[in-house]
Amino acid sequence: MTTLSVPDMSCGHCKTAIEAAIRAVDPGAEVSVDLDSRTVALTASDLAPVLKALEEEGYPATVAA
Repeated sequence: MTTLSVPDMSCGHCKTAIEAAIRAVDPGAEVSVDLDSRTVALTASDLAPVLKALEEEGYPATVAA
């Protein structure tokens, strides 16, 4: 699993939009959103399209250390 930091995420709408954006580019991805820590844990076959989709949705993300 990869963890992404998504600092602009803050509410249920954000969670829904992020999950939809990830699944639009990787329908088989497992996604777990944690609003409190503003992170997303996911399994994805390729992170580049996921990061691009999140950026386009207005939720720029980086791989958490």
